[in-house]
Amino acid sequence: DMYSHDGDADEPEWVKTEREQFVEFRDKNRDGKMDKEETKDWILPSDYDHAEAEARHLVYESDQDKDGKLTKEEIVEKYDLFVGSQATDFGEALVRHDEF
Repeated sequence: DMYSHDGDADEPEWVKTEREQFVEFRDKNRDGKMDKEETKDWILPSDYDHAEAEARHLVYESDQDKDGKLTKEEIVEKYDLFVGSQATDFGEALVRHDEF
């Protein structure tokens, strides 16, 4: 749906890649379309830990000295990132904990 041939004989590489992803991984029952369960698995894969991914993201973006630990200063420096994060309940956890 995102690509229109418009007389172009060659598909862009991203279209080929998306087509392969669809055939190999998304269309599990091979009926040529994604049903409700296939769409759910694509959007919210069961083997993906959202909390862990968000925590890794916060550490990656905030850990200025790259020691794998966050200091109070590093958190304060990226305060907006933490306040906007679901992992901190959008900042609510920052007010409930004295260490923050």
